[in-house]
Amino acid sequence: MNRVEKAGDSPLRSGESSEVTSAEKILLTGPPTTEAEPRHPDAGRKVARNQLINRLNFIHFKGDRIQIHLVDRRTKRRLSLAALPFPVCGSELVCRWDHPGQDEAMLRGLDLDFIRVPHGQSWIHSVPLTSAITSEGARLKLPDVSYAFNQRTVERQPCRDITVQVFQKACVFAGRLVDFNAFSFKAELHTASPQSCEWIDPQLPAKVVFLKAAETFLRAECLIIRCTRGEAERSYVMQPLAQQIHRYPKADIRSQRIALTPSPNLVFQHPLTGRRVDLKVINLSGSGFAVEECEPAAVLMPGLTLPRVELRLANSLTLTCRTQVLYRNTVACAGNARLVRCGLSLMEMPAQDHLNLLAMLHQSVDRNAFICNALDPEALWDFFFESGFIYPGKYTLLHKQKEKIKETCRKIYHPSQPIARHFVYQDNGVILGHVAMIRFWQRTWLIHHHAARRAAIKKAGLLVLDQLSRFIHETFRIPSLRTSFIACYYRPQNRFPQRFFGGFAQSFNDPANCSIDLFAYLRISHQPFSEEALLDRWQLLPAVDKDVVDLTDFYNDHSGGLMLKAMDLEPASRGADGLSQDYRRVGLKWERHWFALRHGGRLKAFIIANVSDIGLNFSDLTSCLQVIVTDAEGLDPDIFIQAVRRVSRVAGLQEMAVLVYPAAYPQDLNIPFEKSYNLWIVDTAGTAQAFLKYLSRFTRYR
Repeated sequence: MNRVEKAGDSPLRSGESSEVTSAEKILLTGPPTTEAEPRHPDAGRKVARNQLINRLNFIHFKGDRIQIHLVDRRTKRRLSLAALPFPVCGSELVCRWDHPGQDEAMLRGLDLDFIRVPHGQSWIHSVPLTSAITSEGARLKLPDVSYAFNQRTVERQPCRDITVQVFQKACVFAGRLVDFNAFSFKAELHTASPQSCEWIDPQLPAKVVFLKAAETFLRAECLIIRCTRGEAERSYVMQPLAQQIHRYPKADIRSQRIALTPSPNLVFQHPLTGRRVDLKVINLSGSGFAVEECEPAAVLMPGLTLPRVELRLANSLTLTCRTQVLYRNTVACAGNARLVRCGLSLMEMPAQDHLNLLAMLHQSVDRNAFICNALDPEALWDFFFESGFIYPGKYTLLHKQKEKIKETCRKIYHPSQPIARHFVYQDNGVILGHVAMIRFWQRTWLIHHHAARRAAIKKAGLLVLDQLSRFIHETFRIPSLRTSFIACYYRPQNRFPQRFFGGFAQSFNDPANCSIDLFAYLRISHQPFSEEALLDRWQLLPAVDKDVVDLTDFYNDHSGGLMLKAMDLEPASRGADGLSQDYRRVGLKWERHWFALRHGGRLKAFIIANVSDIGLNFSDLTSCLQVIVTDAEGLDPDIFIQAVRRVSRVAGLQEMAVLVYPAAYPQDLNIPFEKSYNLWIVDTAGTAQAFLKYLSRFTRYR
């Protein structure tokens, strides 16, 4: 090797530091490496000098690196250093070490072996002549001919600005991620007194975390494959133990994976290497998807979180999401390279993007199944009347407000609004089955408007319930979609909902995960406004946290169900107006007011005033008062009716529809009521598999 030449202000200026670097430690203390590089360049494809120069300039353009391989003259140990090439015009290559300041005394004992230049899924092996090698970089003379080789092993790609934390035996060690591939990675760890690298036992597994700022990309238990020696600084090559992680409990019923034609592409910037990755999606569902990659270029490690990826479908639709790699399997060979299939789970996805994905998937299974499609208003109203959903008695109550109801329906049936979902089975524009739901509480969707044409050839009513069940199954794990609870009001006398919803609650038999609470429904006439005071120490005031606590104690003793959680009747829910804002964006109203009726300081009834636009629900169940009687002693009908009228006036409700819980209260006091409603609520996380198995008896869910 030629002696180092001083190069003035060139990038090869020699440094003054004599500190022993990590690279030197690899050379001096590491075991001899087995050279896997080709020793017979004529075995590869020839690459002319001008082609090599074009590739080097492209690498400089990207800000990427090449590998310079050196060999110790005396010990024959080998060292590989990453270098950043400068623009090349002639035959000379000038490059700077990725970590300048290498020890020059060490470098004087080394000879250049070859350089390795990445070229897509291959690399170029070149043996230049040495002009100069310094602590800052190298100057090399390129040969006339080099050779290109396909990758036979998985290359680790250099990483930037990734912090590594290693946990072992109750100690934490920090450092940086040097390079990475889907099967192993290299990390440099640094310690400060009283810590020492001797504390790390290479024979034991260690837990590893990859971070950047506040973002965590990977948590994995790893084996230490090899390491350098050193007391305060060492390099470790590590390999994750698991080829599969279990983000969720094992499920008997899984989301239906569908292979689309044309298949989408998964495009993202790799969080560890910063490189753009473009992979084909093999199949996908509403909760995850699978991709394939060539093993030599594999970059997906089980447990790795991808903060932002794009699903691109034929350049016509782009969906964004946050995902995590769950598993990796070798599935086939493509030429000389093996293919690796990786499964990814959706962690987060914008609501509209997820809705578009589900709509596309449902259509691919059944061309007549639609989610939140644009409906012909006349066809929708024709369906409501033809199916008997709007029967004569109901229309008698609705017809005076029909224009307002039409306007409300126009808004909630808009395809891109965030507060409502509808599922339709239609053929040639004729609606055969329909079910809808609205997000009426922060984390709860309220099912309503379920109907089907009696003349439908297929069981359209069950088919839309199949769509609904798949929607629930594929959304409840995504926090931003807020499907923690699903609720439904139904009359106990109606056979189908009693069998469908009530049957599941009975079979599951766990009120903490699926509950039914019975309400009495009554209407109270308005009277002229009066300032008449409540009698004998009665108070009607806005509810405070203590009232909510008393309400919770009563409900847990009386029912133990989900009503308070699903309806956000908890102190922490006070003041949460996110749902109200979502309604306002659509041009609709959603307000809720809490009142406490007390006697002598003791809570007697908790009253919720739900204020919303007419037409959200055709039975006035979304624009009404809900009265939960916590202590019926002394609460006679006059006090009850007076309190209800006052709350109605304060809340600005024009209609006096009242739901009373427990339903026995008005019956015991001979307060006339028209009918009763069951409020059925299911916790989607607690009952996911059981609910879907039960639904499979009624639908064709697979």
